Amino acid sequence: MSRTRFAPDHGLTARMTATMFLLGLLFVAVVVGAILFAGRGLGLIIGIAALGFVWWQWWNSDKLALKAMKARVVSPQEAPELHAMIDRLCTLADMPKPTVAIAYTNLPNAFATGRSPSHSAVCVTTGILDRLTLEELEGVLAHELSHVAHRDVMVMSLASTAGIITGMVLRGAQFGGLGMLGGRRDDRSGVPVWLLILLASIVVYAISFVATKMLSRYRELAADRAGAFMTGNPSALASALTKISGEIAVIPKKDLRAAEPMNALFIAPAVAGVSWKTLTSTHPSLEQRLAQLAQVATELGRPLDGGFPSGPTGPAGPPR
Repeated sequence: MSRTRFAPDHGLTARMTATMFLLGLLFVAVVVGAILFAGRGLGLIIGIAALGFVWWQWWNSDKLALKAMKARVVSPQEAPELHAMIDRLCTLADMPKPTVAIAYTNLPNAFATGRSPSHSAVCVTTGILDRLTLEELEGVLAHELSHVAHRDVMVMSLASTAGIITGMVLRGAQFGGLGMLGGRRDDRSGVPVWLLILLASIVVYAISFVATKMLSRYRELAADRAGAFMTGNPSALASALTKISGEIAVIPKKDLRAAEPMNALFIAPAVAGVSWKTLTSTHPSLEQRLAQLAQVATELGRPLDGGFPSGPTGPAGPPR
């Protein structure tokens, strides 16, 4: 974890280490299996290609996430209040200032991305700017900056590619193995090959799913806690989370589906109601998050009032 004034979280560090170790071990096992199944030459090529994909995804993680949300980097002249708030928080936390971006969508949300504190980006949507007060927005930004400071956003970015990478290796091994068996998909030898690939894919997905979930829910609680301690105002973040969750519930389902690929990075998942998606969510429940913020408020000796009187909203973004 980078050295900033954000409260350290040893539980988060342990989970990040365990997640990367488990996924790394899984990758090695899959590559070794590919070598045994498809041959040493092809297996090594597949492994190198997969590692190349990991490096490319890690190096461009901030750009890819912003592009996925169709976000635009904004200057201090375009969004002065937003920049001023991030400047203040970065000075308070003693950390480099990230790139600041705005995504033009009515979905109220925010996320942080990047490979390191010095190569990171924080993005807010116009939907969240239109709905939150300045104090609430500050709580959200402190939450996102803590992700950058703790480097868990980098680990999540790498972990999210595990399924893609192992899928590449398995498919490459499949085609290599079939080629060694005569290149026919409809002969008898093809049946156990497909079965083997299917079973391996299921195991890989299950391990990746558990490893990612082991980290993703905890990291949100860690960011809530660290951000609340940094601002000294857990009520602002509690109010923001309550407001965001309520507003997401009324967003059209087609817009929520379009944003689903970014759920692991969002401060609140783009999911409405109770369903299998909420039960397997990358985030803890709103109740869990509010309970923790209430505990932070108690530690700080401040009541958790849960909200603020209606007042000025967050900083306006650039012209639409």
